[in-house]
Amino acid sequence: MNKAFVKETDQEDDDDFPEAAPLPAGTRNYITPAGYAALRSELATLMLEERPAMVKIVSWAASNGDRSENGDYLYGKKRLREIDRRMRFLTKRLEIAEIVDPSTQPNQDQVFFGATVVYSDPEGAEHTITIVGVDEAEPLNGKISWISPVARALIKSREGDTVTLRTPGGIQDLDILEITYPAV
Repeated sequence: MNKAFVKETDQEDDDDFPEAAPLPAGTRNYITPAGYAALRSELATLMLEERPAMVKIVSWAASNGDRSENGDYLYGKKRLREIDRRMRFLTKRLEIAEIVDPSTQPNQDQVFFGATVVYSDPEGAEHTITIVGVDEAEPLNGKISWISPVARALIKSREGDTVTLRTPGGIQDLDILEITYPAV
């Protein structure tokens, strides 16, 4: 069948981003003020810079004639779909975002959303993590989602507590060494 008669779908899964974990049913999309600002900035960049630039490229490529073998046109259309999908995803996530400012946390001696926690594992290695929203998690940079198993084990604990973390490799005891929140 000729590719010209195949309908391309724009209804791809908007939540199909590896960096975005799905929210558990019935939970809220908590996010820090910095995370919210980062998502808004990304959306603005896509809308005001990347998409218009790609539209110009696609228009130029389309004016060159035969679109079926025009690499610039085909790649440009694909990139436009990716940009549009990401914009829809960001718009949805920002609409349901609930901004939580960790610096206003009244119980700063306990671990809650936004806390930076230093803990030691059973081998004695120290780890520093910050509990953030699903959309701003970067585990390799020490930012873990509030719905992650480690964060759930740490929530409501205090300095000096030992919490139990259940992992596929077995149960681990984590010792809470320090809890901090951003300055007000």
